[in-house]
Amino acid sequence: MRILRRVVIDMQNILFADAIAEALRRFDSDFEPVMSESPGKTLALCNAILANILIMEVTAYAPWKLEKRMKIRDELRKRNPDCKIVLVVDENTEKKLADQVRQAKKDGLVDNFIYGSISSSYLSAVIDAL
Repeated sequence: MRILRRVVIDMQNILFADAIAEALRRFDSDFEPVMSESPGKTLALCNAILANILIMEVTAYAPWKLEKRMKIRDELRKRNPDCKIVLVVDENTEKKLADQVRQAKKDGLVDNFIYGSISSSYLSAVIDAL
């Protein structure tokens, strides 16, 4: 029996989000990526589809700031503690923020982080390994 892995993608950049979704589908047909319309709808979407993985972009701008992402993480953990949380950050333009995201992983607050400059095949492999 095939087990689908539902992946919610919450990104500021829609083209990047589409590229992630397509990369996941090409990597493994068991991935079922679903786009969040906005950060304010991400938690409800994760709960509605019983997401296995949540990928959230972190930027220096609201509503994609790390603090807001951690609030979504906190609420999601209460309802769906098994959902894996992955943060995506641009390490080239947001060096300080990338350090904070890396620290969140070290502190066990998220399951993984990915730099925005990685290849789609590497991103897919990281998500698959969760």
